[in-house]
Amino acid sequence: MAVYTEVLPEELDVFLAGYDLGKVQSLKGIAGGVENTNYMLHTDTGSYILTLYEKRVAEQDLPFFLGLMDHLAQRGFVCPQPVRTRDGHALGRLAGKPAAISTFLEGMEVKNPTVDHCWMAGETMARLHLTANDFTIARKNALDISGWPPLVQSGLSGADGVEPGLADLITQELKHAEEHWPRDIPSGVIHADMFKDNVFFLDGRLSGVIDFYFACNDFLAYDLAVGINAWAFDSELRFQPNLSAAIVEGYCSVRKLEDAEIAALPALARGAALRFLLTRLNDWLNVPAGALVVPHDPKAFSARLRFFEKVETAAALGAE
Repeated sequence: MAVYTEVLPEELDVFLAGYDLGKVQSLKGIAGGVENTNYMLHTDTGSYILTLYEKRVAEQDLPFFLGLMDHLAQRGFVCPQPVRTRDGHALGRLAGKPAAISTFLEGMEVKNPTVDHCWMAGETMARLHLTANDFTIARKNALDISGWPPLVQSGLSGADGVEPGLADLITQELKHAEEHWPRDIPSGVIHADMFKDNVFFLDGRLSGVIDFYFACNDFLAYDLAVGINAWAFDSELRFQPNLSAAIVEGYCSVRKLEDAEIAALPALARGAALRFLLTRLNDWLNVPAGALVVPHDPKAFSARLRFFEKVETAAALGAE
């Protein structure tokens, strides 16, 4: 979440005229994240998130994202649900950008998760996978391994200015990923971005998952690998094996991993670290002028990548 596009009051009034949301009480930009413009919208009827889609989000993918949230919410999975206009549309245009309104979820992210938080995150991820199993729209992962070479090329020239030796690390890791990426393990709809800031907790329980704008069809175990990257490192970027094991155990309490998925987990975790290093490096080097956004430091993922280089078996990640 971020603010790249300013919404004028008169533009907002025209946009909201098609909804039954009552009178606007306030509109405030949300500065966190880096992908889309997001506002907290308060009206007579409640609190909502207003999103204007920017950057990597292709307009043709929006029916997948919005449809997936509807599909999950209707089946009891707690996530934002798109708000429709009186004519039944979930997507419109605002300030020249595709835009949508979704329901607001109560809860907060946990900065320093415990084993219990990680177990709940893994369990919830597996429930998402199973709940989305009959979702009929498909979307290829635009940031799967086939999408990494262009990111390497666009970020390589500035990499060593961010961290000495980073260009060589990226080049070597892309080669490793291309040689070791799995080819035939279970696939389905994944969230692909279940970081701590996209998972809310309330009163000690996981209260919902947000930000489905990287969701796609890919290896289910890749989502788990992203989760290990996101949840199993402390604030000093030290790997915490008990947290990683809790994520895996929570996941397997709902969906048991196949042997091939377990064997692939080290390569998937290493590749996931490279994927987020590449996108964060490109964001770091290309912040739009005037945007209300704080890009994530790519060095957080070069550190993870160097850790995963030493991981030889899934047991080191808590998967047996």
